[in-house]
Amino acid sequence: GGVSLVIPEKGVRIYVDPMFEKVIYNLIDNSIRHGGHVQQISCSYRYAGADLQIIFADDGGGVPVAEKERIFEKGFGKNTGMGLFLCREILAITDGSIIEDGEPGRGARFVMTIRPGWYEDGRGVLNETSGPVMS
Repeated sequence: GGVSLVIPEKGVRIYVDPMFEKVIYNLIDNSIRHGGHVQQISCSYRYAGADLQIIFADDGGGVPVAEKERIFEKGFGKNTGMGLFLCREILAITDGSIIEDGEPGRGARFVMTIRPGWYEDGRGVLNETSGPVMS
């Protein structure tokens, strides 16, 4: 529906719970459903020490400051109230996390942290493990 998607070049492989696909689906669905006039959704990554951070952002209306933590509560929201709650739970299975740190009025921005051992970087080197590797 006129929304462009910007994704990074290949370079990182993640080994988190297979339901991670549902996390990404839910974030895209939320951007389209609740973001207002979203024209672009982007996904990128960066390193924070040994952690991998996946940044999902859109250029919609953003999340009000008072709701930034509440959006992850079970039952909170405009649809089922389960989407972002389940996203946080799925990431927690592999000791991951998610926060929203976008600027209201300038878009939503979710940062997902993937712990060492649950990703492989573009050099093909598995980082120090904190748990078993899942495929």
